[in-house]
Amino acid sequence: MVGRRTVIIGAGVVGAALADELSALGWTDITVVDQGDLPATGGSTSHAPGLVFQASGSKVLTDLARYTVEKFVSLEHEGQSCFLQVGGLEVATTPERLAEIHRRHGWLTSWGIEAEVVDADRCVELHPLVDRERVLGGLHCPTDGLAKALWAVEAQIERAKSRGVRFRPRHEVTGIAVEDGRVAGVDTDHGQIPAEVVVCCAGIWGPKVAALVGMTLPLTPLAHQLAWTGPIPALSGQTEEAIRPILRHQDADLYYRDRYDQLGIGYYGHRPMPIDANDLLSVKDAEVMPSVLDFTPDDFAPAWDETQALLPPAAETKIEEGINGIFSFTPDGMPLLGESPEVPGFWVAEAVWVTHSAGVGRAMAEWLANGYSESFDLHECDLNRFEKFQLAPEYVLERDCQNFVEVYDILHPLQPMDSPRAVRTSPFYPRQQELGAYFLPATGWERPQWYEANQPLLERYDVPQPNDWAAKYWSPVAGAEALATRERVAMYDMTALKRLSVTGPGATAFLQRLSTGNVDRSVGSVGYSLLLDVDGGIRSDVTIARLGANEYQVGANGALDQDWFNRFLPGDGSVVITDITPGTCCIGLWGPKARDVLSKLTDADLTNDGLKYFRAARFSIGNVPVTAMRLSYVGELGWELYTTADLGLRLWDTIWQAGQEHGLVAAGRGAFNSLRLEKGYRSFGTDMTFEHDPYEAGLGFAVKLDKGDFIGRDALLRRQENRTRTLACLTIDDPVAVVMGKEPVFVDGRPAGYVTSAAYGYTIGKGIAYAWLPADAADPGTPVEIGYFDRRVRAVVAAEPLFDPKMTRLRG
Repeated sequence: MVGRRTVIIGAGVVGAALADELSALGWTDITVVDQGDLPATGGSTSHAPGLVFQASGSKVLTDLARYTVEKFVSLEHEGQSCFLQVGGLEVATTPERLAEIHRRHGWLTSWGIEAEVVDADRCVELHPLVDRERVLGGLHCPTDGLAKALWAVEAQIERAKSRGVRFRPRHEVTGIAVEDGRVAGVDTDHGQIPAEVVVCCAGIWGPKVAALVGMTLPLTPLAHQLAWTGPIPALSGQTEEAIRPILRHQDADLYYRDRYDQLGIGYYGHRPMPIDANDLLSVKDAEVMPSVLDFTPDDFAPAWDETQALLPPAAETKIEEGINGIFSFTPDGMPLLGESPEVPGFWVAEAVWVTHSAGVGRAMAEWLANGYSESFDLHECDLNRFEKFQLAPEYVLERDCQNFVEVYDILHPLQPMDSPRAVRTSPFYPRQQELGAYFLPATGWERPQWYEANQPLLERYDVPQPNDWAAKYWSPVAGAEALATRERVAMYDMTALKRLSVTGPGATAFLQRLSTGNVDRSVGSVGYSLLLDVDGGIRSDVTIARLGANEYQVGANGALDQDWFNRFLPGDGSVVITDITPGTCCIGLWGPKARDVLSKLTDADLTNDGLKYFRAARFSIGNVPVTAMRLSYVGELGWELYTTADLGLRLWDTIWQAGQEHGLVAAGRGAFNSLRLEKGYRSFGTDMTFEHDPYEAGLGFAVKLDKGDFIGRDALLRRQENRTRTLACLTIDDPVAVVMGKEPVFVDGRPAGYVTSAAYGYTIGKGIAYAWLPADAADPGTPVEIGYFDRRVRAVVAAEPLFDPKMTRLRG
């Protein structure tokens, strides 16, 4: 037997893909169970319209869709392709949507997929039913098309069967057997099937299956309307199922597809219709299928009116049939992939639509077989990315319904959710409100972006105005706060960053194994380090402070870091990991006058010799005990000051009062982001992710190869010969041309990479953009262009850091 005994729950488009991909990697003992018949099992796949649009602001979603297209094109059912590659067309009926189409075209260009923005005449040429007077232009992607979902399921099932995979239709899962804390089998109404690995691909039933092992799956099944017209005279005689591109009219929450001389119409503009997974009917009890509810014509009426306006020939027919079909939605609109943190061996591949199904099958097969996916960066999809409050049923339901509402909306990169808000607030929140803070949420925390109380700073500092898109959720006050930090001193609320306490006699050895840095240093040392996966890719960047012989504080990026640590915990109890974020808070006090402010409040030696750069110490500020770490992500002298939540407000007030004579201001994330990019500081999840390694990301200094073995070390060394890209710093002279991230970068007129982080550098007086580029195109002085909506922005590769390259400010 190759691989482990595996049971896949669900034989829809995801389960079938996983069975095919995993067996292709050599796993031989795989059983797939489903409560329904094959290939139409009764889940979402059985009624899915099959439209595959690849454009997405998420690189991984586009990558998963691209693989799905490529695989389905190659699959055949009874001699016919499982994918009708008719192309995709998204039309704009408003200037705002036309601008968004240019942005979406930028995404496709960034991710390496051919597409073009076309004018109204070309839209009509591509889809003759479209009213020329209604559209302003469109986005045409020739490789999009229609997946024949059930054909693809059947084709993948047959391939998997040929490799020995067993399929068990009409097997309803009744339980998951767990022995010694691990998965041991799957109970069905036909008996138990032994298993070492169980993968839940149950779709809309996912929450119900996950609950069998005590897991809360943040997924809500919601009904979505799909209707079919009668024959349309203008399409009379069409002998092929589809000849026109699949069509999206996102201004009205609509999409369309051919079915010979009829049209399929999908609609997201109606009220959310959530269903509790426990209320779904079984296959044997459903009149049609469990994933199909009765059509509600009143909800669909606006869709039909708009359809006749956009596609006038449709007015010559009527709606003949329709369903309210159930699909899966999640709090952030992304799939749920990965292994349960509590029950090893129980995996999920959920909230996956046909569009990404084959890609997810491939990713999960690689993950199971190798311990990671070599083809896809899955950090946005990892099941364990959520904080605990994000798993609360009320939160999940509200966010999932809102994601249904916003599925076709134009969303700004900084656009906050409307509700729920103020879920998590730092102890400083009342003072921030008094100062007129404009808040944007960060993992539920209300985090100031800027403070209206700092408006008078604009009399001192000249802050340029960016373009309209970049000016959303922006204020010139943010620029003034950045300049005030450089000139004087500012305090930043850093509470939203996750903090982990790692203690115990095994703590040092544990952190040495997981991180690239050397943590076995003197008490009081602080280091910047990376967490690598077994393939040498970056899982996160962290700061690790040694506060005692067996005590460390880790500044992490989020829940995924804690999950990663937990997976490597020794079983002897020698290491204890505690999330101390909720009970603590942090102020970043930075600027050339930071020492002047703090020295009045403590007897501690804050000189360069007394508390050196990248050192930590414990002392009191006034009557507030703090842990002070001398480090800074804005590139200025100062400290991160931690205390318990009950003393946070006192800490704020104490520093605030002492700082007034030195011009102290409170500053927000807008200033912080500008300052960090001036110093070239990377941000995990934006600048580098699982697919990148430290050296190409410019973080080789954080890797201490001479300290001994650590996770990913050998793989990192093997990657040396294959590095062809690098994270480069670009500057933009035009102060209006501020970009936002994910835009394509062109070298010699050809797409060559994409922007990660971007902001205006108020100190250096230039726009800044970090971008992944080919290594041979990243020499300082190289001219490039950034595709920003419908124009090209001139930029140049610059040496970094742009500000204080000799680090005199930090060490001052």
